[in-house]
Amino acid sequence: MMKRRTRPRSRRTPSQNPLAEGRRVMKIESDAVRGAAARLNSSFVRAVHLIQRRRGKVVVTGMGKSGLIGRKIVATLNSTGTPAIYLHPAEAGHGDLGAVTLGDVVLAISLSGETREIIDLLPALARLRAPVIAMTGNASSSLAAASETVLDIGVRRESCPLNLAPTASCATTLAMGDALAMVLMKRQGFDEDDFASVHPQGSLGKRVLARVSQFMHGGGENPALPVTARFGEALNEITRKRLGAVSVVDRSGRLAGLVTDGDIRRLIGSTNEPLASLRGRRISAVMRVRPTHVRADSRAADAMKVMRAKAFNVLPVVDQRGVCVGMLHVHDLLRAGF
Repeated sequence: MMKRRTRPRSRRTPSQNPLAEGRRVMKIESDAVRGAAARLNSSFVRAVHLIQRRRGKVVVTGMGKSGLIGRKIVATLNSTGTPAIYLHPAEAGHGDLGAVTLGDVVLAISLSGETREIIDLLPALARLRAPVIAMTGNASSSLAAASETVLDIGVRRESCPLNLAPTASCATTLAMGDALAMVLMKRQGFDEDDFASVHPQGSLGKRVLARVSQFMHGGGENPALPVTARFGEALNEITRKRLGAVSVVDRSGRLAGLVTDGDIRRLIGSTNEPLASLRGRRISAVMRVRPTHVRADSRAADAMKVMRAKAFNVLPVVDQRGVCVGMLHVHDLLRAGF
C-alpha cells in the first residue's frame, strides 16, 4: 500500500502573536511610505510638469505586482481628471503599442529597474518619442538611465518575513502614484462637479450631482401661506403637511418668512394669552423674517451642510426669482444617504 505524501513541516516557528506580527508589517510599510515622502525632490516636480506639458494620456506599464499597482494608479488618474491607460509590457510588442500616441507620457514601474519586459519596451518607446517617467528603487538601473525623470520607490526592506515578496515596495509605489494623481488633480482645478461627471453611477457621484429639487416637497405638499394669514391657519397647515414648518409668502409668492412648530411652542409657552386668542394673530407678527433658504437648483449636499451647521430640520426652497417652490426636510436627505 502506497504511503500518502504529507506536506513537510516548516522549520520556522510560527509567530505566537498575530497582532504583533500584523503591527510589524504595517509599521514597516508606513515607514517605507514616510521614507519615500522624505525623498521627494525636483524629480517629482519634473514628472508633474512633464505630464501637464504633454497634454496626452499617461500610459502606465509594469509586470507582476508592479502591473497590478499600475492598474490601480490608472484607475485613480482617470477618476481624478488625468486620462490614463494600462499597457502590459509583454503584450506591447505584439500590437498593443498602437495605444501609445503623440503627447503621451509613459510611467514605467520596476523596483529593480531591470525587468526584462520593461527594458525590451524602451527602444520602441523612444522611436515613438514617448518620454518615460521611471518608478524604481534603483537609480543606477537601465530603466532610470533611459527615463526623463526618476521617482524613488526604494525600500529598506520588505515587510515579508523572508524579505522577498513585494509588500512595502508595493505600498510605496501606490502612495507615489496617489501623490502624482492628487497633485495633478489640484493643478487642473478638478472639483466635485468634475468628480461627479466621471462617477455618474457611483453613490458619491449621485450625491454630488443631486439637486434640492429632487428631494423637496413641492406643489400641494409645500406648506406655504400668504403673509395675511392668521396664526391658527399656520397651526393647521403645519399639522396637515407634517413637515414641522410653514413658509410665509408675499403677494408675488416670494418668500417673506418662516414659522416652525418650535416657534409656535415657544410663543405658547411665553404668554398667558389663551390659545383661542393667539390663533387670531397675524402670522406676520410671529414669523422669522428673511429666513435661511436654498435654491431649488442648488446641490443637495450643500443644503445638507447648511442644515447640519445650523441644526435646522427644514429649509424653504425658492427658485431663481425668490418665489417659494417647496420645503426641504432633513429626513429626506438622510434617507438618501447625505
